[in-house]
Amino acid sequence: MKYTTEIIVCLPLEEFAKKMDNPENLKHWQKGLTSAEHLSGDPGVLGSKMKLTFTFGKRKMELIETITKINFPHEFHANYKSASTHNIQQNFFESTEEDYTKWVSKNEFIPLNLVMRILMFIMPSTFKKQTIKYMTDFKNFAENGTSIQNA
Repeated sequence: MKYTTEIIVCLPLEEFAKKMDNPENLKHWQKGLTSAEHLSGDPGVLGSKMKLTFTFGKRKMELIETITKINFPHEFHANYKSASTHNIQQNFFESTEEDYTKWVSKNEFIPLNLVMRILMFIMPSTFKKQTIKYMTDFKNFAENGTSIQNA
């Protein structure tokens, strides 16, 4: 399943990139994130891996992030693998005429088991809505300092 989402963040590209490229900020815009553990490679560089642990109610999910391209402030691409899905994500950032940042996120989700294959078939919009939610939460954090930890 593939889809593309985009959002305008009312910050100049350089300021946007500083907030996006700081792992300490993840907790402020990725709801459910309980830990981010560096696994291998130099943090934040091509090929490095990080384990992201999320808790949603009683459900726990672990993702392994592998950076596949990093060219801040213009691009950040990564693969995210869990027990049930593989997500290939390409993020593009560009300045607008207003000196804001346009963030375009291209996602491809590959199911790794039958249950996820069925969920992607019957509820594809759920994945896109979650991506939009994270992008909106980042926008609120970056523009206003609003952390989802205070929600």
